[in-house]
Amino acid sequence: MKEIVLATDLGGTNLRMAAVDCNGTILYRTKERTPRSKDGHAILDAIVSMGEECRVKLGSATLVAVATAVPGTIDFENGVITNAPNLPELNGFAMAGELRKRLGIAAVLENDANAAAIGEHWLGASKDVDNSVMVTLGTGVGGGIFVHGKVVRGKDGTAGEIGHINVEPDGPACGCGSHGCVEQYSSASAVVRIAGELAATHPESALNRAEDLSAEEIYEIALAGDAAAGEVFRIQGYYLGIMLAGVINTLNPDCIVIGGGASGSWDLFIPHLRSELKARSYKEPAERAKIVRSGLGDDAGILGGVRLGFLSAASRLEAADSTL
Repeated sequence: MKEIVLATDLGGTNLRMAAVDCNGTILYRTKERTPRSKDGHAILDAIVSMGEECRVKLGSATLVAVATAVPGTIDFENGVITNAPNLPELNGFAMAGELRKRLGIAAVLENDANAAAIGEHWLGASKDVDNSVMVTLGTGVGGGIFVHGKVVRGKDGTAGEIGHINVEPDGPACGCGSHGCVEQYSSASAVVRIAGELAATHPESALNRAEDLSAEEIYEIALAGDAAAGEVFRIQGYYLGIMLAGVINTLNPDCIVIGGGASGSWDLFIPHLRSELKARSYKEPAERAKIVRSGLGDDAGILGGVRLGFLSAASRLEAADSTL
């Protein structure tokens, strides 16, 4: 009988779930808007409902675990969301235990960027690479670190928060409480903010043709040769390069994988990123570290959750066997 993990990607806007087998084959998908409530139980109820939908659709398959990737800090061992800035109703919520009780299967939580790193390490661009760094460029900037084939979470679950490495001491205020984090220069929201600032000083730019341009629309304007829009992505790559030069000098990785929606502007920011790496990193580590695009795209976090789900189910089975 086929064994399945339910992998959930919990975002501030959308909640996605996929039913996936041990080979990473996605058998069924479902998606809805992320429900909001004061205590987070609306999100819990939605995940359970989606899980039951998958159970019905899959028929005879055996569900062995549910894994949830969360945009926040996770107490991995205890299955608790300690801090979710975009979903504050989940702060302190022991979601893994609740999902285990409601769905009757093993449950595991993971930070979303860590989950993406695990997915890429399992089936994606960093497969079989023992020392790697994952960078996720979305609404914010996230990161996941592999050292000697194992994900690094840190005592407080905050290891890999590379989006909050400072690149400008007096830069814009960041949601983390600091100023000038790379997230304020290289995320999708930063692209939009910087474009607005440049539009105000470049009235001839097509950046002024409409309000509320998306990062993707700004990219299209830059591709058409608009100088101000092109400057947005120079800035994005410049600050990413400064941050990653420090990461390379600190961790000496073999591979850096860049994914997330805002990585779609790769061809415009990557030359500037590489230029800063060359100028700011030790020569040998910079040459060693391959800078590559995500191999799994939007499914990186989903597939990382699948990997964790099967590992969690297996460890619970081993624990049960040891008591017999």
